Amino acid sequence: MHPDSTRIRLQPANTQRIPFWGQLFLGLLWIAYTVALIVTGEGKSDMNFLHYVFLVFSLVYLGYVLVHNAPVFGTQSYLEFTPAYIVHKDGLFRPKQAFAAENIAGLELAPQQLRVQLKEGGTYSLSLRQVKGAKRKRILREQVRSFAAKHNLQLRDAQ
Repeated sequence: MHPDSTRIRLQPANTQRIPFWGQLFLGLLWIAYTVALIVTGEGKSDMNFLHYVFLVFSLVYLGYVLVHNAPVFGTQSYLEFTPAYIVHKDGLFRPKQAFAAENIAGLELAPQQLRVQLKEGGTYSLSLRQVKGAKRKRILREQVRSFAAKHNLQLRDAQ
């Protein structure tokens, strides 16, 4: 990572109806049930290959849950302040959003949001509910203030 950039890790946006541990338990239950069916030979018929198909899909589901919710491949949700950009990545399967300093008209720091106002008239809101911990929140506020001061951007701090 570049020495002038700061990456702030974001927690996953817990928007699933079933929590992470519930999804993990469900995937493990499916795998255990399918392995038990294969080992005991219960329900053995000419459609026995469906047990193996279901086992593969259960393993894929369990892998998806782990990759999406746990930092298996490093930090996947972050907010990064580079010398010329603000970069927001909201998870493994979502694209990065980069906001160039020359395209930003102003920044607004609300208690639960960072609003980026673009010169072409659009506004983009970044949820700060994913920033956990007082130290990370303090570092984020310092980074926003220094980024705005460095690029002479209007900063409205609602606190």
